[in-house]
Amino acid sequence: MLRYLFSNPPDIAGFLLLSVAFIVALSLHEYGHALSANLQGDPTAKLAGRLTINPKSHLDPVGTFMLVMVGFGWGKPVPFAPNKLRSQRWGAALVGAAGPLVNVVLALLSAAVFLAMFRGGGFEGADELLGRFLVISVQLNVTLALFNLLPIPPLDGSRILSALLPPNKQHIVFFLDKWGFVILLLVAFILFPRLAPPVIGAATRLVFSLVGA
Repeated sequence: MLRYLFSNPPDIAGFLLLSVAFIVALSLHEYGHALSANLQGDPTAKLAGRLTINPKSHLDPVGTFMLVMVGFGWGKPVPFAPNKLRSQRWGAALVGAAGPLVNVVLALLSAAVFLAMFRGGGFEGADELLGRFLVISVQLNVTLALFNLLPIPPLDGSRILSALLPPNKQHIVFFLDKWGFVILLLVAFILFPRLAPPVIGAATRLVFSLVGA
């Protein structure tokens, strides 16, 4: 996000559009976690006030800071009780996968609306800002989905990994739980900025192709 403010001239519109897109994507991402847990019989998130799309319930200071500094971030983890989920093996993985799935759906919807507007006559005036917002929304939601699927605690992918690994391989999860934050920082500041752009670009093109672009 900082690139918008430090461009010459500063791109205030781009900064605001990305900020709005992030708030929407993050709120619905976390709501997806809460809804998944609630549908599986665990009311923990609902009782904690997280079964809502209100951004105030989901924004995390560190995750928002990371978004501003390096271009991606996360929200406050949604609390849930694995022992209350109907499936003890797959329940936590389903909760974890719900957030990235919401981002994929948002990316597809944004791309579909953009394509419909483009075929309907293009973008002029206020529609130009909306078109730019939709493209940003696609890219951002793709980024959030891919980043959160990394199998590093506290990201969603770690819950999926734990469900997929056999019992005799759970020591991998214990190691990641112990060193996850350090690994996450290394990935966030060193690997992700270098490796992510081509992957995100390819995933973004795939999203547009899926809606018929």
